[in-house]
Amino acid sequence: MGRGKIEIKRIENSSNRQVTYSKRRSGIMKKAKEISVLCDAQVSVIIFNNSGKMHDFCSPSTTLIDLLDQYHKLSGKKLWDAKHEHLDNEINRIKKENDRMQTELRHLSGEDITTSNYKELMVLEEALENGISSLKAKQNEMLEDENQGLQFKLRQMHLDPMDDQNGLENGDVYHQQGVGDYESQMPFAFRVQPMQPNLQDRF
Repeated sequence: MGRGKIEIKRIENSSNRQVTYSKRRSGIMKKAKEISVLCDAQVSVIIFNNSGKMHDFCSPSTTLIDLLDQYHKLSGKKLWDAKHEHLDNEINRIKKENDRMQTELRHLSGEDITTSNYKELMVLEEALENGISSLKAKQNEMLEDENQGLQFKLRQMHLDPMDDQNGLENGDVYHQQGVGDYESQMPFAFRVQPMQPNLQDRF
């Protein structure tokens, strides 16, 4: 006896429903692969189960994007709204801009310039000259800042002699400890006065 005809309706038992889904999904994928190989057809299958998990197949000779584009052109049905089309155009524009910048970067590095014409080489030369000028200006600015910083440090290292003398008279410990280090650097006209009175006055 042959198998009885199965009524096509939703399977209420969740376990049976899952088993049936797994078997039939495998069967559909198998048939899609077979027709793709046997008939050289371009096939794409996408299946989502009730929990949202996706299973898909696409012929090795094409991609899902190409199939969707072909479907869009032949069916006349609009798959994307204006927002998505604008986003797609923007992505393509950014890709082209990135490719152009990558090419310019290679040219600035001296790569891939054999195919450039005379006008392109002139533009490249001008860009390099401008870059060198900007680099030199930045170097000069940094050297000037560094020079000013060194001059400021040198001025701090040479203490004012009058401030040193006043500090000693006021009992500044810092000046007392550092006077030996700076005495050799002070002008000969200034000498540190001792804190103690002349010991000879006691005799």
